[in-house]
Amino acid sequence: MKILILEDDREIANLVQMGLTSAGFEVEVAHDGNSGLELARLRDISGQKSKYDAAVVDLMLPGKDGLSVITELRKSNVELPVLILSAKRSVDDRISGLQTGGDDYLTKPFVFAELLARIHALLRRSQKSVETELTKAGVTLDLITRELRSGGTRIFLQPKEFSLMEFLMRNHDEVLTKAQILKKVWDYDFDPQTNVVDVLVCRLRNKIQADLNVKLIETIRGVGYVLKSI
Repeated sequence: MKILILEDDREIANLVQMGLTSAGFEVEVAHDGNSGLELARLRDISGQKSKYDAAVVDLMLPGKDGLSVITELRKSNVELPVLILSAKRSVDDRISGLQTGGDDYLTKPFVFAELLARIHALLRRSQKSVETELTKAGVTLDLITRELRSGGTRIFLQPKEFSLMEFLMRNHDEVLTKAQILKKVWDYDFDPQTNVVDVLVCRLRNKIQADLNVKLIETIRGVGYVLKSI
């Protein structure tokens, strides 16, 4: 999941970025309305929807203010869920933000846990019509909660564990090399001396077998790893 932050206060932007990154999101930041609008208009590889899954937008931005950014996004038919984060606290300000096209409104100062919960709520609502789960080999990966389920048992995956599991499930029955995994999960070019892929696979495999009591990930010696369909 990719989140775009439009916030001119660099301290707040950094805190939100670090918090969301720790929660497993990919995050990009713009500090003014003009560059933020350019980023928000970017489409994903399909060209059918925004590159981002949600945006956090301050109202008092240099250049184009937050309301202008949201207005132009909606005029351009960019269906990007927007959480307004602003020091403007009056009822009129909140109404104006929501009527302009914001999907939620949170005032500053704020508690990060509430910001995170509101982003999750936005994503749940916006993802109802698109893929929210992957089911392969008898287990289900929830793309919103980042949980892996088998029967009534569920485990929460850490960000790198989740990225690896999603990559394996989207390419089930296909042997993935260490180079492919390293590029996808860490965005690194292959280093033949590193063992981070093996360590992560081992950690994920042990976690799944201990908590779900299933064996999913097979090692193809000298090549890589594969998730076999049942």
